[in-house]
Amino acid sequence: MASRGLSPLHRIQVLFERARGFDAASVTERAKETARTHGKSYPLVFADMLWSAARHRVGFNDYIEFDFAILSRAERATWVTSPLALELSTRYDDPSQVHRFQDKIAFNKDFDRFLRREWIDLQTADAAELEAFARRHPVFIAKVPVSKSGAGVRRYRSEDVADWAAFHADLVEKGEVLIEDQIVQHPDLEAIAPGTANTTRVTTFVTDDGRVEIINMAQKFGRGQVSDQASFGGFYTALHEDGRAMGMGYNTSGALFETHPETGYRIADFRLPMLDEVTELITQVALVIPEVRYVGWDIVVTADGPVLVEGNWGAGVFENKPTASGIRHGHLPRYRAAMGF
Repeated sequence: MASRGLSPLHRIQVLFERARGFDAASVTERAKETARTHGKSYPLVFADMLWSAARHRVGFNDYIEFDFAILSRAERATWVTSPLALELSTRYDDPSQVHRFQDKIAFNKDFDRFLRREWIDLQTADAAELEAFARRHPVFIAKVPVSKSGAGVRRYRSEDVADWAAFHADLVEKGEVLIEDQIVQHPDLEAIAPGTANTTRVTTFVTDDGRVEIINMAQKFGRGQVSDQASFGGFYTALHEDGRAMGMGYNTSGALFETHPETGYRIADFRLPMLDEVTELITQVALVIPEVRYVGWDIVVTADGPVLVEGNWGAGVFENKPTASGIRHGHLPRYRAAMGF
């Protein structure tokens, strides 16, 4: 999976970091489970996982999540893997600007007009302002400004608060200082996965001539929790360019979801509402900070159109899973065409 024009030094650095954190017991267990799942020889799968990590920049989680055990060498070469995605972020995103994505408060200030919801910062807003906000928005979200994968996000109800000064102090102590109005998602999304603002991940790249290319889309589904991340039981499916699901849902552990566990909705039947409006929004937000060229945007489609949740300068990987879709190629050709590497 060699990549023309990408840094061999970065590959060496990734290999060194992976070797330092190598957990033989964990990799062994995952190799055994993968071999059982696909009816393969465990020693061969284990050796292939190590070789793929060392030679082709395939993370152990990538190997499992994207069914590399059943793919040919040529098929594997079409996937975007986690180490490659990190290298692309390092290459194309201006390090002096990425803090504007890492800190959610800084992000909200830059992208406020695209959020379409009220928010306050408890580092400057006092208990009375928090109470007034909660009266306007009886269900609200509190976030730790610098976090990822859904960590540090909680949902609160104003009716549960008796002492607003004490509540304000508790939130500040926990670092949950970004307070936002809860997003009410599109009725079609609510019918599929209720109780969570289900986000659509849209990955973009700003080309040398200033065009915005959408190079990947995926739909996440929550389980009624405050977040649709895997740590909250969520899963996702990759989307075709026209917004259709590529197949079943799946999570980062490789589990498949033919239907949503709570509603029984068939995930392969999903089609993203308001795709034209999503494309318009994404084209605008991708040019706010064009120095950060490669971004994974999280948006939620509401009845009134899509709203922006956050942007991830380390875009991560939301790739196709062959056993979920029956499709045996990934998104790397689209990345290469847009980025020119």
